[in-house]
Amino acid sequence: MTEKKFEQAMQKLETIVEKLEKGELSLEDSLKAFEEGMNLAQFCSKKLEEAEQKVAILVKEGQNRYVERPFEEPDQEEPE
Repeated sequence: MTEKKFEQAMQKLETIVEKLEKGELSLEDSLKAFEEGMNLAQFCSKKLEEAEQKVAILVKEGQNRYVERPFEEPDQEEPE
């Protein structure tokens, strides 16, 4: 797979989902679209994991010492 940008992959995945939701594709085309969508979802997931690993909060602790702490998302309530 050639190097893709995350945003491009997400846009393509959204387009595929829209086509599948419409239900206008043949079974064969739906399966091809689904397979491509799964590959894109896996690619996006990997890119997000890589980004999460790179994101760290540097906290300054006395005398110019820095401690790297993993990025933590604030708790979010689930939508009703």
